[in-house]
Amino acid sequence: MVTLVNLRAYWRFLVVVRQFFPLIVAYTRDRRKYVVFGGSRRVDTETRIERAEILLDSLLTLGPTFIKLGQLLSTRPDILPAEYIDVLSSLQDDVPPAPWEESRQVLEAELGPVDDAFEDFDREPISGASLGQVYTARYEGDPVAVKVRRPGIEELVEADLRVVRWSLPLIRRFIGQGRAFSLENLADEFAKTIRQEMDYSREKRILEEIKSNFADSPEIRIPRPIDARSGPRVLTMEYLPGTKINDVETLDEKGLDRTQLATTLQRVYLQMIVDDGVFHADPHPGNLAVTDAGEIIFYDFGMSGRVDPFIQEKIIDFYVAVANQNIDAILDTLVEMGTLSPEADRQVMGDVMELAIADARGEDIEQYRVQQIIEQVESTIYEFPLRLPQNLALVLRVATVVEGVCVTLDPDFDFISVATDYLEEEGYYEETAKQLIQKGGKQVQETSRALFEVPPKLNRTLDRVENENLSINVRLEDENDVLDRLARRIVYGLFVAVGALSTAILYAFEGASVVPAAVAAVLTLPALVALYRSFRRKKGIRAKPQFTRQSMRERRGRE
Repeated sequence: MVTLVNLRAYWRFLVVVRQFFPLIVAYTRDRRKYVVFGGSRRVDTETRIERAEILLDSLLTLGPTFIKLGQLLSTRPDILPAEYIDVLSSLQDDVPPAPWEESRQVLEAELGPVDDAFEDFDREPISGASLGQVYTARYEGDPVAVKVRRPGIEELVEADLRVVRWSLPLIRRFIGQGRAFSLENLADEFAKTIRQEMDYSREKRILEEIKSNFADSPEIRIPRPIDARSGPRVLTMEYLPGTKINDVETLDEKGLDRTQLATTLQRVYLQMIVDDGVFHADPHPGNLAVTDAGEIIFYDFGMSGRVDPFIQEKIIDFYVAVANQNIDAILDTLVEMGTLSPEADRQVMGDVMELAIADARGEDIEQYRVQQIIEQVESTIYEFPLRLPQNLALVLRVATVVEGVCVTLDPDFDFISVATDYLEEEGYYEETAKQLIQKGGKQVQETSRALFEVPPKLNRTLDRVENENLSINVRLEDENDVLDRLARRIVYGLFVAVGALSTAILYAFEGASVVPAAVAAVLTLPALVALYRSFRRKKGIRAKPQFTRQSMRERRGRE
């Protein structure tokens, strides 16, 4: 088994290197302008989109493991530019199903003969994915959905994970150190995630936990797992048919309120992330359906995530700050979450956030588009660059996909309004108000103390001024050495003036001999050259700002 995996890994490594090497070189040129030699070139949006489409084709060619890797990369703006994220976000986990005979072997290894385990079993799958496929069957008189792991996928995944690990030293030579670190973390996260997704026993536990969290919510339906017909490679669930959530024409024909569906979906994910700490992490339209009664059905809990209490608190702070358009609070929250570097230029980042919120407002100042905000933040994350904490990237992707589904249901959907209402109902705004009151109370105490402390100090200072006994220490900050350059120019000017005067005097009084005057002129020449060069030196800071209002407008114009 180990030898087979090793042999497959060696072969796959050669295939992967051949597939990706030209792309890596091109991507490096996109970022660094040149690799070994060559002049600089401008990398525009079209070039990056072209590179991203090549990457997408390569991932599809390499098969299931790399399709999953592409989906994970689409959540990591700290590794790839925004254009790559946009292209990879369209990557669907949809591959041709495996032959029935191969799936039957997996089923019988887990549950015994198929005809004994189920009263009826349809041999044609209703959906196929890279790691598994779903069949319909009947168990104890009820229709069920049977999810079966793809035959032989474990060996292929293990071989590909080794290839990914072996490829990291090669990739590190072509990318920056910061992204190399992020890429190593991504490799560890990917290995953990894909192994978890292949474990259907874990998926069943997550499904049961989320189903329990929404036991009192009549607006949603989560399939009930069948313990007696489930195992590590097979998951049998209650079969819940419905209309695909983005089939708006059918929803309208059934008289369903699409705005209410969007609101319900958004509130469900807010509860998962903000309150429960465990969430369904793959909310694309293929995993969401609607019953005739207007209930939202959730499918496929293989991709899921958890949020620790600290991140939950910061997400709440972020929502409140965006709703209040408090730029400083938004930046503080991003720093505390580890998304934004504390050394980042707050003025620049503030401009980015103001532009993002201005873009999101549209004609109505109360309307926001969270997806636009996230895209702006993602671009900023990539440019600095920064690292996203584990699972926060998944939360970012979920928020984007959910907002896209909601806008499909209702083009005028107001995400911030729904989030604000939810946070108010759950009492989070009250907690924020209490924190502000406590902070304000401390400021009042400090101000009151100052009212008693400042007058005596001011009185003593005025007495010293009246007695002419006041000394002031002044400290000048000169980070760009402006005063130093000015002092040198004054010294050079004095040397030139003295030298020129000496040359003129010697030339006038020596008469027949011009040698003394020539010597004086030669001695003056270095000071003259130094003075000239001091004025020719470029002024100011040479670094080009990464974000300005004009550059952001140009970026939006290209998009």
